[in-house]
Amino acid sequence: MWDTACAGVEKKFQISDELWGRIEKILPVHEPSAKGGRPREDNRKMMTGIFYILRTGCQWNALPRSLGASSTVHDRFQEWERAGVFAELWQAGLAEYDEQAGIDWEWQSMDGAMTKAPLGGDATGPNPTDRAKSGTKRSLLTDGNGIPLGLSVDGANRHDKKMAEGTIESIVIDRPEPTSNNPQNMCLDKGYDYPDIRELVKDHGYTAHIKARGEEIEQKREIPGYRARRWVVERTHSWMNRFRRLLIRWEKKVENYLAMLHFACAWITFRAAGVFG
Repeated sequence: MWDTACAGVEKKFQISDELWGRIEKILPVHEPSAKGGRPREDNRKMMTGIFYILRTGCQWNALPRSLGASSTVHDRFQEWERAGVFAELWQAGLAEYDEQAGIDWEWQSMDGAMTKAPLGGDATGPNPTDRAKSGTKRSLLTDGNGIPLGLSVDGANRHDKKMAEGTIESIVIDRPEPTSNNPQNMCLDKGYDYPDIRELVKDHGYTAHIKARGEEIEQKREIPGYRARRWVVERTHSWMNRFRRLLIRWEKKVENYLAMLHFACAWITFRAAGVFG
């Protein structure tokens, strides 16, 4: 059944057996209707259809028919979004990564990235770098190796510093308490170089590492090959942009957009944990 369902779909868009084993444990149990009706479409087939949308960026009605009717796959996506499946999958990925490699809580980084949002919707706004066209901003927090830990979304006109607290508080797993023996550092760029952000970071138990305006340029001149520690979060934004559905936001509902972001974070995290190649 599974081979037939995936006929014509490239292997890179298919969910591996290893990853499916993790996903299947998280999916809510569906209770059949007492009135009967048509059999429910296969869960793995539906999840593959959702991943196909995330990876290729195609519109729902362009989904290959071998993965099911686009309306059915979209309905299942919204059902699982409401059940918190994608956020829970990201949490499961982080737990497994922590067990296999260990989350690097010592050096965390945070940064924002803007994308177009032509359909508008919740958490969008005029993009100051794109002639005030509708856009959205994602603020991402990673560990020292670039593994995504927290994420928040707002309009493209929202300053990074205004999203800092929400991003820190969005960390999806329990964060250990920083101590003198196990400190936690937060690496930020000059866009966060404000007294209230330094105080905010301190209040959350971090030691701030924010390059003052002009300081980093000077270090690059003096130190050959110098790279700021926060480069890992910039790389993770690049990883996320490989999921073409995230390059341009087509979801008008912010909940649906966040579900796509959470699915991408889960995929990145499980891959880093060695669940699949």
